[in-house]
Amino acid sequence: MTTKPLGPTATAPPDEDDPTPKTDSALSKLSTLPKDEPAPRVTIRGTARTARRLTVPRPVRRTAGPVGLVLLWFLTSATGVLPESVLASPMDVLDQAVELTKNGELPGAIAASGRRAATGFLIGAVIALSLSLLAGLFRLGEDVIDSSMGMFRAIPWVGLIPLFIVWFGIEETPKIALVALGVTYPLYFNIYGGIRSTDSQLVEAARMMGLGRLGLIRYVILPSALPGALVGLRYALSTAWLALVFAEQVNADAGLGYLMSNAQQYFRTDIIVLCLAVYALLGLACDFAVRILSRRLLTWRANFDGEA
Repeated sequence: MTTKPLGPTATAPPDEDDPTPKTDSALSKLSTLPKDEPAPRVTIRGTARTARRLTVPRPVRRTAGPVGLVLLWFLTSATGVLPESVLASPMDVLDQAVELTKNGELPGAIAASGRRAATGFLIGAVIALSLSLLAGLFRLGEDVIDSSMGMFRAIPWVGLIPLFIVWFGIEETPKIALVALGVTYPLYFNIYGGIRSTDSQLVEAARMMGLGRLGLIRYVILPSALPGALVGLRYALSTAWLALVFAEQVNADAGLGYLMSNAQQYFRTDIIVLCLAVYALLGLACDFAVRILSRRLLTWRANFDGEA
């Protein structure tokens, strides 16, 4: 059997053992054209077009949940599904906010609660930072401090209110002590965990470059622990306001808790809801401040920002 020679436009049959990739049919025809003939244009078009989506701005999406809850609250109150004896309507709460702001009770209560929260937070932050550095940087500190903190953490700090009253009386000291105790635990464990999660290879590389102990702590360990510390800061600020809610129920003569205690005696749900809303707004403002601080301090760190 004789084989016909391949012409200028003929192509050899594909070899199954040939490892070279197969080209597109249009491109293979271009390679077999005679040299004196011009090559035709080959246009490669995409098979799918990207559809334009209407995206809602993130601030709008973040406020959609709270606004929806307030709207549902307003509708259930207006239709009578939610009676005023159970929960006051949003309009009544707003009227009380205007009235208490005009007579100065609400600003004074916010100032008193803010002073207690700030003082307790500063005391708890200093204690937590000191203990976490000792336990995180030194093995002896870990052996002495960490197990004790784990034991005390299991004790409900709200249940210590009667003991604080016995120790410190019924003035401002037990309230500030309760806030400081609530702040200490989240800050300690997050800073301690951030220190101990530092990459050991990074520490060894820093030592090989000649960094001493202080330089290692300043330039390697503390920056590595900063993300965990900021997470603990967010938890600590929210815990401070939560602890203040309980602390101001104990013989308070000023503050948001004092307003709530008086409103409870007269079944004034509008004032109670107003004070709770103020607590929530103050906590939200603190959380927003920590978010901005995180963006400023963690510009060197590439974070996953979620899918679109």
